[in-house]
Amino acid sequence: MIRSARERDRLLRHSACGIGLLTEAGALGMALIPGTLQPAAVPFAVALLLGMMAAHVELARTGRRSRVIAVAVGGLLLGWGLALGLAPGADFAGFVLVNTANAVTASIAVVVTTSARRLLLLLPVLLPSLIPSVLVSSGTMIPTVVVQSLLPWGTLCGFALWISTAVPRVVRRIDSIGNAHRVERLASETEAQRRQGARLLHDTVLATLTLLAHSGRGVSVEALRQQAAQDAQLLRQLRLGGTPTPSASGSYQLTSVTSAPAANTLETVRNRFGRMGLDVILHGSGQVALTGAALDSFVLALAECLENVRRHSGVASADVTITEDEATVRAMVTDAGAGFDIATVPDTKLGFKESVIARLGDVGGRTRLFSAPGSGTTVVLEVPK
Repeated sequence: MIRSARERDRLLRHSACGIGLLTEAGALGMALIPGTLQPAAVPFAVALLLGMMAAHVELARTGRRSRVIAVAVGGLLLGWGLALGLAPGADFAGFVLVNTANAVTASIAVVVTTSARRLLLLLPVLLPSLIPSVLVSSGTMIPTVVVQSLLPWGTLCGFALWISTAVPRVVRRIDSIGNAHRVERLASETEAQRRQGARLLHDTVLATLTLLAHSGRGVSVEALRQQAAQDAQLLRQLRLGGTPTPSASGSYQLTSVTSAPAANTLETVRNRFGRMGLDVILHGSGQVALTGAALDSFVLALAECLENVRRHSGVASADVTITEDEATVRAMVTDAGAGFDIATVPDTKLGFKESVIARLGDVGGRTRLFSAPGSGTTVVLEVPK
């Protein structure tokens, strides 16, 4: 059974139970009023009404066909029994009580009428249920009695048909919202993977190709060969899957840098750029109180800043100052190079935008850049602990 049908049937069963219990409670109250029923008929009426209440509760709980039949048969017995057990002179009160029993029986229409074609299934119960009301009516025109007796059946059939058409629409809308959410989530994941791939290519292969394009100026032949070999092995492992070996290429780490102490990680970055001709001068304790993705992003962003110094500043040294407080770890990368006008940097540049700003933004950090032509450049990296 599809989800919409299950939800529809569950709602209809509970609605039938609620309607049945309310009408049965009303009928029970009227049956206990002195002068409405013959004294001998009162225990019969009370017992049957309590049994009907139990049948309605079971109908809501299980929804079995036998429970529907029990409610229908019990309702017919109740209507005919009340009609035969009315006290003499209980004209209007007796008619109301018998008509209430008819409404109790009509509660099965809520469960049965899930489509217009199933209305015919109600006829074997509807017709016998109307007869007691007609028999006990006195001084009332038969058509009026029939209309009054058919009113609960028609109302409950209309309610059931409305629910049967409304619930599938609601379920479809809920499913469409869920599908839209899944599509949006997949799109976000795809975009995140694309950005990570762009950072990977920029931080590894493109960096090596840039060195080759500039004939490897300032870099030893051995360092350049080692970097190119690491790039090739890294991309091969990404394509084939499995644990990458080597675990890093340049500044890009495929295994978490947290597997080694932060001080050793910073020293590794310093030594790598030293081999490539950039003297990195560390200030501060050199201890980075970060773990997991925050430490990875911090070190990778720092390495990208040093790569930008090596490529664009025109100087052979950079100062890195590590500081921290109770909430934040900061790194300030400073060079005395050519500097640049920040407003002239195009948005299409991946290096600073993706490998620094976006990378720190993913872990809740932020980046501040200060530079001017001829005055060097300072980048402040901040990552929360």
